[in-house]
Amino acid sequence: MRPESDALIVIDVQRDFCAGGALAVPDGDAVVPPINALMEDFATVILTQDWHPPRHSSFASEHPGKAPFERVEMDYGPQVLWPDHCVQGGDGAAFHPDLRTDPAQLVIRKGFRRAIDSYSAFFENDHATPTGLEGYLRERGVTRLVMAGLATDFCVQFSALDAARRGFTVTLREHACRGIDIDGSVDAARAAMREAGVRLET
Repeated sequence: MRPESDALIVIDVQRDFCAGGALAVPDGDAVVPPINALMEDFATVILTQDWHPPRHSSFASEHPGKAPFERVEMDYGPQVLWPDHCVQGGDGAAFHPDLRTDPAQLVIRKGFRRAIDSYSAFFENDHATPTGLEGYLRERGVTRLVMAGLATDFCVQFSALDAARRGFTVTLREHACRGIDIDGSVDAARAAMREAGVRLET
C-alpha cells in the first residue's frame, strides 16, 4: 500500500466513453482491469464523472450547421463540439459496469454547468472555476497523484496539467489510459504533459 500522501485519480471511466457509447474512445474498455488493479495500492481513490445537463453547450446538436469534433469559440476560449454524451442520470453517464467503485472516497462530477465544459478534474474550461478537488486533496495531505482513465488527450491531460501547475507530483499510467486522437492530439498531449513535469509510465 502506498503512503497516504499518494492518491489515485480515475478519470471518466463511463459507459459513453467505452465500446458502444455515444463518444466511445478506441479500446476504452481496456483501461478497466489495470485501473481496478491499481486501486489495491492506494488509500485514497477518487473518481471523476462527466455529468452534463441536457442541451449542454458543448454538444454539437446545440450548434446548427456544426458537426461533432468541429471547433467553435466560446466565451472562455476554443471548444471542441461533442456528440451528446454523459447526460445526467442517463445510462451513458454511469461508470463502466466492471469498474470498481467501492474503493473510491470521492466522486467529482464535472461539466454540470450548461454554459461551460469541464475537462479537468480541477477546473472548468475557463481555467478559473474550481471543482473543489484541490482543497480536498490538501486537507487529506495528498501531495502525489497517479492518474488513469479516459481520454488521454482531453480530460486526463487537462487534469494532469492542472495538478502539476498546482504543485502536485503527477504520474500518468499510460497502460491504464486511452485517447481519442483527433489530428495527432494524443502525441501533442504527451508532449505537453512531459513539458509540464508529468511523469509518463507505461
